Amino acid sequence: MLQPNAICFRACVAGVLFLAANTGSVHGQPAKPRVPDSVKFEPDIEYANPDGQHLQLDMASPKNGNGPFPAIVCIHGGGFRAGSRQGYDGLCIRLAEQGYVAVTVSYRLAPKFQFPAAIHDVKAAVRWLRANAKTYHIDPERIGTTGGSAGGHLAQFLGVTTDVKEFEGDGGNLDQSSRVVCVVNYYGPSDFTKSYGKSVDAAQVLPLWLGGNLEQARQKHILASPLNWVTPHAAPTLCIHGTEDKYVAHEQAVWLTDRLKAAGVEVELLTLEGAGHGFKAKDAETAEKAMIAFFDKHLKKAK
Repeated sequence: MLQPNAICFRACVAGVLFLAANTGSVHGQPAKPRVPDSVKFEPDIEYANPDGQHLQLDMASPKNGNGPFPAIVCIHGGGFRAGSRQGYDGLCIRLAEQGYVAVTVSYRLAPKFQFPAAIHDVKAAVRWLRANAKTYHIDPERIGTTGGSAGGHLAQFLGVTTDVKEFEGDGGNLDQSSRVVCVVNYYGPSDFTKSYGKSVDAAQVLPLWLGGNLEQARQKHILASPLNWVTPHAAPTLCIHGTEDKYVAHEQAVWLTDRLKAAGVEVELLTLEGAGHGFKAKDAETAEKAMIAFFDKHLKKAK
């Protein structure tokens, strides 16, 4: 039997590996990415202030052209309790080079802020984009979202709970919709009731965000699972998942894909054989190429 110190050590190591996979950094903030001449990069823009938290986003947009441009909301991972929006600065810049206004957003973290605070926040970010569409040359009818792990879950939640009032929160711009046109979900969990025993850190992570384990807080596990909110009105979705993911089992993506298909929603599943949680090298390139192609299909106007 593991002693308490050994258990703590294992959990800490798992947490470090998890953060490395989902924020692009283990030690401190990610390195600042290079900004090409064709991109305008604006960090630290406040989009909401729930509970005095002064939530911010970083924005990358094309310098050339007047728009309006399609927009993408990028949501970082970190087990709902850690992570940094800056981990997606580089992706936002690459998306801006492809003709998007891309933002990476901070949201309130567990255990201080539990479900559904993070959902309220990412919905507030989408509403903020629509409210400020003219200022930032955004087409409010062409907003998509992506994220990894916990961020993939939050992105997926946006896609399946369009204008569900109980998840809107009070983060401002409530006259705007939080609807997204499409979702690219990198290895996000879809059914928390089946996470335990299939994830190396679900037993540590989920009780912090949901206020208890499955026995103590089953209803919140059900409410927080995107699988249970799928309707025919869900946004078209691309799921990207590795078969060797030890944090979020590949079957979570299969269940979600099957449920979306059954509801008549356009959905694709890109399975990366042998890939774990957080893609590297060729897997990362394959995933990003698929993501951009999916966004281009759903967010760019036909010429």
